Amino acid sequence: MTRSLAQLDLDHLFHPATDLRGHRDLGPQIWDRGEGVYIYDIDGKRYLEGMAGLWCTALGYGEKELARVAAEQMEKFCYGPLFAGKSNEPSIRLAAKLAEWVPIDGARFLFGCSGSDANDTQVKLMRYYFHAIGRPEKRKIISRGNAYHGVTMATAALTGLPAFHKNFSLPMDDVIHLTSPNFYRQGRDGESESEFADRLARELEAVIEHEGAETIAAMIAEPLMGAGGVILPPEGYFDRIQPILEKHDILLIDDEVVCGFGRTGKPFGCQTYNMQPTTMTMAKALSSAYQPISAVAVPPFMFDAIVEAAGGVGLFAHGLTYAGHPVSAAVALRNLELMEERGLMEHAARMGPILQQKLTAIADHPLVGNLRGIGLIAGLELVADKSTRAQFPPADKMAFKVAAGCLAEGLIVRALPGDVVAICPPLIIDEAQIEELVDKLGRGLDRAAREAGHE
Repeated sequence: MTRSLAQLDLDHLFHPATDLRGHRDLGPQIWDRGEGVYIYDIDGKRYLEGMAGLWCTALGYGEKELARVAAEQMEKFCYGPLFAGKSNEPSIRLAAKLAEWVPIDGARFLFGCSGSDANDTQVKLMRYYFHAIGRPEKRKIISRGNAYHGVTMATAALTGLPAFHKNFSLPMDDVIHLTSPNFYRQGRDGESESEFADRLARELEAVIEHEGAETIAAMIAEPLMGAGGVILPPEGYFDRIQPILEKHDILLIDDEVVCGFGRTGKPFGCQTYNMQPTTMTMAKALSSAYQPISAVAVPPFMFDAIVEAAGGVGLFAHGLTYAGHPVSAAVALRNLELMEERGLMEHAARMGPILQQKLTAIADHPLVGNLRGIGLIAGLELVADKSTRAQFPPADKMAFKVAAGCLAEGLIVRALPGDVVAICPPLIIDEAQIEELVDKLGRGLDRAAREAGHE
């Protein structure tokens, strides 16, 4: 059965975000089921899911309450669009619930299916808003190196990772990339984190002056960078850049796709890092990945201007077929309710420091140059030489070797660009499971070091 499924995969599936040549040679690993923080492959082997899927299964696997809600909603009303003023109860109640969560007073919520389409919507909304107030020249978006904001044409252009540009004729005009806020790699000799943040702020000022503030609509930023390498902002970073944005009437898009709903120890990453966003993007843990759904939170001043401008056109001409899908909305609503009922934000806030403390034992490993993290997310940057921070040759694919070593030990982690190994377990993880995660991570690192002759 396993062989036949694997062959069907090789014959018919086109895998996203995959080394396609390597996959052709090695074939797929096929998952069968999940329970709590564990998943099982088709041969019955158990793995601790150290990446919450793709940063998203906050409630873990096999949550029967979410399955019940999905089944009931499918039977009651399986689908209805939000176009032309039509609505459904789950979408209405989810928007009202999100209004209780987000730090934007009076927010309105535009639903989608993924973080990528939500950030694409953000770009369109910024342009629409500035058109609406008579400033159509404000259309450029500032992003940063190592940022990840999605894979649509617009959001892949915002993404600051070369692999997402090469062969796609990206990036596009009207996207400006700043230096990555990666102190470990971008900080200069003798420079403190605070001084690094000052330098990044000066760079922002210089770029705005060069481009012209009158041409820039917004800056988009993750509170901490996820897929770009689990990069935490340097000390005081947002405190320094936000006054500059405000001075030049440049709005701030907060991409909470990875950080949102408890990952950093608070409900949203912007609260952890003192960001004051204009708009917010949410997905992933919004439904704990039990159904595809995303949301864009828009403040009243933007919404009101868009309403007036759309009136002149006859309609607001943007929306997705599955936006506000009643099953997805019902599951996301119950997911947020369960987080509240079970105190999941508080639990995650307790477990985060435990994970970070236990990971310190890994920092001395010969392969680990930099250990960074907060809450229930962490990254290990691998180096060939700890003293010089020299990187492994890209062809060595060291992070992939570590991920493979961890997989052999029964732990799922993720290899990221720059030889970073990411850790992001379901928020329900407990202390004993954290110990299991760190133990298997250490053994996975040892495996990779032995195979590479780098013990």
